[in-house]
Amino acid sequence: MLRPVLGLCAILLLAACAREVVTEPAVAEAPGSAPPVTQTVAAVPLPANAPRVTPGPTEPLSIVTARGPVDFKVELADEEPERSQGLMWRGSMPADRGMIFDYGQSLELSPQSGRGFWMRNTYLPLDIIFIGPDGRIQSIARNATPLSEAMIFAGAGPVRAILEINGGLSERLGILPGDRVRHRIFP
Repeated sequence: MLRPVLGLCAILLLAACAREVVTEPAVAEAPGSAPPVTQTVAAVPLPANAPRVTPGPTEPLSIVTARGPVDFKVELADEEPERSQGLMWRGSMPADRGMIFDYGQSLELSPQSGRGFWMRNTYLPLDIIFIGPDGRIQSIARNATPLSEAMIFAGAGPVRAILEINGGLSERLGILPGDRVRHRIFP
């Protein structure tokens, strides 16, 4: 009896975590070097009937912050089936990994356009980073609630790509709106 109650409490705690959408840069810390992305991420239990997902190949991505560059290895989702699947059904993700969703063009992700992101079948809390056509971060939805179907929208302006990393990592690493993302899809 105790195990189901503890499981329910854990789910309710995750659901209660609010996500913070950051659209304005905060006061940057003194320039220096960004902390390395070495945090170990705990695994999240998946349902027994969950599909088994194997991560795809990765490629380098770097974010230039006020503290210095932060490097990731990201999976590229540049076709509709990959973008639809995203990071669903993942029980863990190393801290230096992520997924970049490339739309190949500028899109508006707003309530008016009816386009946004959600966390359906996504068990990991994520930071969702909206990137403009120029490779600059426009806004960040921090610690998006796992399994939520509430729509998450970008800040003002069109986006070219969206980067998903482990929840809480953007704050820890000093990643802010206005920072530059270096990846082959950006000029």
